[in-house]
Amino acid sequence: MYETWPAPLPEGGTSEEMALVFKAQSGNRLLVLPPLFEEANRLRRQLREVMRLLSLRGIASVLPDLPGCNESLAPLGKQTLAGWRTAAEAAAGHFGATHVLAVRTCAAIAPTELQGWLYAPQAPARALTSLARAQSLSEAETGVGRQPAEVIADAREHGGIVAGWSMSGEMVRELEQGTGVQTGDLVVVDHEEIGGSPLWLRAEIGEDADQAQALADLLAQELAR
Repeated sequence: MYETWPAPLPEGGTSEEMALVFKAQSGNRLLVLPPLFEEANRLRRQLREVMRLLSLRGIASVLPDLPGCNESLAPLGKQTLAGWRTAAEAAAGHFGATHVLAVRTCAAIAPTELQGWLYAPQAPARALTSLARAQSLSEAETGVGRQPAEVIADAREHGGIVAGWSMSGEMVRELEQGTGVQTGDLVVVDHEEIGGSPLWLRAEIGEDADQAQALADLLAQELAR
């Protein structure tokens, strides 16, 4: 089911955002943070299936929309990485999360006060490089293209559209500075532990039942301790 929650915005105020919620009887509730940008589209169906499988094991979970993402009415071009981190912390508090599963680039915004897992974490700077490369290739098809470094430099200075995503200069600078993955007390789950080819690398959006089951089993076993 879907619920709304008040997400704080970088410029002040709040935005009513949607969250996918699976309820269960367990005292634990898992906050699920999908990857940022394009990979979010490729993994949303998979993460929904993981949440459904967890609910069958008595574990509640919630996947919130961040401001500017999915059904959000907040302008994407005004969001910042720090703002998304604050929003993730607010979602954890609003929904009473006890643990977090941060996927790929969302490792950068995972609430530090929660226990939990980083699934195949990726540094934000690498995500920005991938987007800039995609933008460069798209422009090359028109015959007037920029190199990825030029795409990033222009967006850093003025903001703009990078591979279909509206970004402020501040967002670009934050992503550039995120050259590593800060794990803190969170446990890293490498994709090799789950098996199969990563969904974020596939050409078409899809899901994988075996991978979903493997991830749900791993989380359920840890949460049962």
